[in-house]
Amino acid sequence: MGEAVEIMFGNGFPEIHKDTSTNQTLHSNQQDCHWYEETIDDDLKWSFALNSVLHIGTSEYQDIALLDTKRFGKVLVIDGKMQSAERDEFIYHECLIHPALLFHPNPKTVFIMGGGEGSAAREILKHKTIEKVVMCDIDQEVVDFCKRFLTVNSEAFCNKKLELVIKDAKAELEKREEKFDIIVGDLADPVEGGPCYQLYTKSFYQNILKPKLNPNGIFVTQAGPAGIFTHKEVFTSIYNTLKQVFKYVKAYTAHVPSFADTWGWVMASDQEFEVEVKEMDRRIEERVNGELLYLNAPSFLSAATLNKTISLALERETEVYSEENARFIHGHGVAYRHT
Repeated sequence: MGEAVEIMFGNGFPEIHKDTSTNQTLHSNQQDCHWYEETIDDDLKWSFALNSVLHIGTSEYQDIALLDTKRFGKVLVIDGKMQSAERDEFIYHECLIHPALLFHPNPKTVFIMGGGEGSAAREILKHKTIEKVVMCDIDQEVVDFCKRFLTVNSEAFCNKKLELVIKDAKAELEKREEKFDIIVGDLADPVEGGPCYQLYTKSFYQNILKPKLNPNGIFVTQAGPAGIFTHKEVFTSIYNTLKQVFKYVKAYTAHVPSFADTWGWVMASDQEFEVEVKEMDRRIEERVNGELLYLNAPSFLSAATLNKTISLALERETEVYSEENARFIHGHGVAYRHT
């Protein structure tokens, strides 16, 4: 088992600590266990038993950890927030990628904002119609150690259709003359002092992102926690912001066990999202190589059928996400801690 590393709250990481308490259900010869502890909010923590700590570092933009956990396998942690877990990341990434590509009549080109671990690119490249994927991540260190440790995405990183760009996605989109069928926001959650909260703003969506979509183009983004207690953190604001820019906006959610919450995604387009259930399953069968583990037409229909609390909150939301009026989830990025 890897050696435990104590990480203090001051540098943005939750604590990793040793538990030496006696547990009657454990085998008598089991070694002391090390734990990863994430602070979800001031009064809520979430802990995982560890096999080892694979990597800890601070890049120019964010704090990074790659941990091997007993329950969820390898997990990627950025700025103290769980970003992806080996055992259930397929839920998050199938929900992020496939609905937009299936609603589009013939998706050929995709631009990913973020996505450094490679999982979004992996799911996109399952689609037979895809000709080019540009993955633009700001952090070379994240990409490098994900290439090294997350071997499930090795084929995606080696695929000739993938163009990897290490740059701020806003600047990269702004300078490119080409347009895309799909643009994906596979970004870290907006935390104060983090590198990407500006990529959730109305001005960015309206002035930079939307002009880079082809006719029939679709934008989809992860939109943060969307549970009964957490949907007002950023989910409803992102949804309402996109409503100011696009004619049609669709929100949907799914439970992701390693996130300890229901998660939200939002799709936006100037073309209506009209695909029958049978047609969506037919498109999955015809367009997608391999078997999807989570998503089919009925599960997407369920994901887009929101409970009363969430539906009313989306309907009543008035805040528009901007640089001056940004919402953040709990936690802080590197820039905040250096001020």
